[in-house]
Order: sequence, then structure tokens, then C-alpha cells
Amino acid sequence: MKPSAATPYHQAAEPATAEARAAFEKAAFAALAERFGATLDPLDQWGLTAVVDRSRIREVLQFLRDDPSFRMDTLLDSCGVDYLEYPGHDLPRFAVVYILKSMVAVSHRLRLKVWVEEDDAVVPSVHDLYASANWQERETWDQYGIVFEGHPNLKRLLNHADFEGHPLRKDYPAQRRQWLLANDPMIDQLEARLRVLGYEILESPAPTSPSLEETSFGRKK
Repeated sequence: MKPSAATPYHQAAEPATAEARAAFEKAAFAALAERFGATLDPLDQWGLTAVVDRSRIREVLQFLRDDPSFRMDTLLDSCGVDYLEYPGHDLPRFAVVYILKSMVAVSHRLRLKVWVEEDDAVVPSVHDLYASANWQERETWDQYGIVFEGHPNLKRLLNHADFEGHPLRKDYPAQRRQWLLANDPMIDQLEARLRVLGYEILESPAPTSPSLEETSFGRKK
């Protein structure tokens, strides 16, 4: 995100205090509850986690980012959670959590949570609001199978291109092994970035695959 007049990077950070943090959390939750119908997450005992409807996550994040009272200019992380067999859990199986902070008002920290149904695991992408979300959403999709609608290149990030399933789901068989059979050189991402920077792609390299020896642990038949 580019610096704005409201939150220039050279502006001195406000000191973090317990009082300032408590005041921020009170004001932020009141605003989110009034404007977006947010509720408090009873599972979080360590700070402010506001639960919002997934259909409004883009509105909520843009509001927190741009409103001069909050200035949540940094998305530290977004990640999935699988509540399968969590004791007493009767809400949707999955959630996506967004961890936010302000680089200017350092007492400003909060988390947002959206619930995601197992049979409708789709959440709007926010890659255009926070650049860091591009890779965070890819990781969450790769590991949990939650689709981020509108993402420009939602593909595997930690697991290889041939991988089947999503290994951080609680019902994924932990002892299952899946071998890489074809490389994913990620040339499409490199070329897309070069085009954005004004380069012309003259030739694309052909994809390569591992040798037989690599995929059979070095044992030759």
C-alpha cells in the first residue's frame, strides 16, 4: 500500500500503552458492530477478535485500513482454522482469521474472523487491499482448501503441483506420502510480473520434470 497523507511512513509512531490499546479495542469494536454487525469471538481470551460476515470482509478491511481513527495499514497474516472435532463447536467447520496492526499507532492491533462452511468454502480475496494477502491466501487454499474468489493466481504454494488434498485439514491422513512427479517452475508468475514492469516476453522455457532416479529414490531398475 502506498503511503497516504493520513499515514505517512515517516510519521513518528504513537507509543504503545495498555490504556491506548484498551481505548482502541473499545472504539474499533463499537464501530465494527455498528457499521458491519460484528460480534466478539468468545474463543479469543487474549485480545480483540471481531467476527464479521464473510461477504463483508472486503468492506471491513478497507474501512479499518483507510479510516484515520484506526489506520490498520498492515495485514500481518491471514490463515485458515479447522474446528473439526473441536470440543463443543457447533459453528461452521472452517474460519479465516486476519491479523491487523497499524505501523503508525502501534497500540492498534486486532483480529478479524469469518466463518466458512465446509460445503461452501469460498471467501472474497483481498489481495488488492493488502499485497501480502496474495501469498497468504494461496497458502490457506493450499493447506485448507478454502477458495479465495477473485484471486489472480490461486495455485499451490507449499505443496507441489501434483499434491491431492489439503494437509492441514484435520481429516487429512497424517501418514500419507505424495511424491512429486512434475515440476511447477512458476514461470507464469514471473512472466506476469515482468509484463507489469513493462517487459515483453520473447520466449518461454519449456517445463522440466524430475528424472526417473529422482522419483524412485535413486534405485535403478
